[in-house]
Amino acid sequence: MQSPDTDAQLMLAFRGGDDEALSALYRRWAGPVLRFLERVVRERAMAEELMQETFVRVHGARDRYEPEARFSTWLFRIARNLALNELDRARNKSPHLSTHASAHEAHERPALTLVAGGPSVDELAHARRERSRMEEALTTLPERQRTALWLAAVEGHSYAEIAEVLETSPPSVKALVHRARTNLADRMSAQASPDTRQDTPRMEESR
Repeated sequence: MQSPDTDAQLMLAFRGGDDEALSALYRRWAGPVLRFLERVVRERAMAEELMQETFVRVHGARDRYEPEARFSTWLFRIARNLALNELDRARNKSPHLSTHASAHEAHERPALTLVAGGPSVDELAHARRERSRMEEALTTLPERQRTALWLAAVEGHSYAEIAEVLETSPPSVKALVHRARTNLADRMSAQASPDTRQDTPRMEESR
């Protein structure tokens, strides 16, 4: 929720010297940025450090900020670039960098959007199992597919906005999201038993 001030208004206020405006942006966006970074680096401790560094970078860039694009698009681009740089450094140090999140981290994440309505207790239990399968399958996607799908399906960004984060074109983002959905469904189908494959959930379409 972005009341009473929009993100751009807060950032402009911060640029003008209002430090409380940055605190308000941090309270609003720290959680979403952390969850996004967990999707990119797949390690909670690293994601937390990168989330803090993201806002340090926002602080340092305040004089250069211009509200030409959605604030969150700019913010996620900073976060992703930091994450990719950190992953490169980590891979150079260890070729066996972990690609799987812990069970504790998975429980703290919001559920991916499933096509469902009015679930019973049994259906909720089934949905939780399917969510776990989806979380596991999502970690196997290439980073660009994973990032594009997360920003589209969870954060609600348009293809044009995601294109700014990924530094590509909207048609390329659309193709990435399509491939991500297809690959995610294929991986989940491969994990499922024959009698549950027809119930494999899909992430809802974005624009």
